[in-house]
Amino acid sequence: MIAETRGDGTPLIAVHGFGVDHRIMLPLEEMVSGAGWRRVYIDLPWAEGATDTGAATPRAVADAVLAEVRTVAGDGPFAIIGNSFGAMAARHVAHALAPQCVGLATLAGAFELDRTRRELPPREILVSDERVLELAGEARGEFEEMAVLHTEAALRAFERYVLPGVRGSNLRVLARLNATYTDAYAPELEHPEPFTAPALHVFGRQDHVVGFADGLAASGHYPRGTFAVLDGAGHNVHIEQPDAVGALVRDWLARAAAHGLRRAPALETPERRSPHARI
Repeated sequence: MIAETRGDGTPLIAVHGFGVDHRIMLPLEEMVSGAGWRRVYIDLPWAEGATDTGAATPRAVADAVLAEVRTVAGDGPFAIIGNSFGAMAARHVAHALAPQCVGLATLAGAFELDRTRRELPPREILVSDERVLELAGEARGEFEEMAVLHTEAALRAFERYVLPGVRGSNLRVLARLNATYTDAYAPELEHPEPFTAPALHVFGRQDHVVGFADGLAASGHYPRGTFAVLDGAGHNVHIEQPDAVGALVRDWLARAAAHGLRRAPALETPERRSPHARI
């Protein structure tokens, strides 16, 4: 299930969304490089080259992620970040291993898995540019379906981080899980006690796939949570607004590191590592 690991330090585990692979999470490298976290990128069963575990429901996928995190972190601390569908798995892991989890983040997180019940904004394109769509070539359909900003920068990021996972996905596995898509965890309901570690939940205001209202409704569950709804961003919020998301992620990780120090003085965090250490 682990696709790639970079750096050293406390594990920061990244879980991608439905129909893509771990490469959609690789913009984190530019956001957190040098911050002293070991980035662990997970590929879910439909990803190109991944093993089909036979998981029949999103719950089974989330449980597999939980087992992987237990292997990676052992009894030690970790932080976890999930995108879209992966946000459900990340929240499940963070709540199940709350004593160890020093931070939880989601990017365009799916808080409501029943697509018919989501509160969604209308489809809206803020920057329309036919020249950019022509540059997309054969990828025009996939790009245009999600993009809020038809800019060359957004297109190139999409081609680098998103499109390979879309094109490489195992459609048979996706179809099997799509048929049981609502059989998923609702961590805030199943663990009613507030999640007290630092949290970050970032949404695109123009996200017509999962929206932002369902996520904001969970704000009371996260007393140390930052909730941000970014204008000029759709479902690929960290692709379309990398600078804003990067600043929010760095702030979250700093809070998570400080929280880890208070929770366990012996915890190795970025602040406790040698100032000469580099990733």
